[in-house]
Amino acid sequence: MLNFIKNFTNDEDGAVTVDWVVLTAAIVALGLVVGNAVNTAATDKAGDIVADIGASAGTLSVTATTP
Repeated sequence: MLNFIKNFTNDEDGAVTVDWVVLTAAIVALGLVVGNAVNTAATDKAGDIVADIGASAGTLSVTATTP
């Protein structure tokens, strides 16, 4: 990796810039895909938690106390 960086700093061709643009775009796209997957999974789990709490709320007995 260090050799790649050294070559990049010494190379003056425009093709190197294109390589970096493509690589950066791929990393951004991967981040969006992973972020979407995590968001979907978190939303599903949050819905499950809400359903469980809603089901449990009917079985709880709460007594009011005055301080």
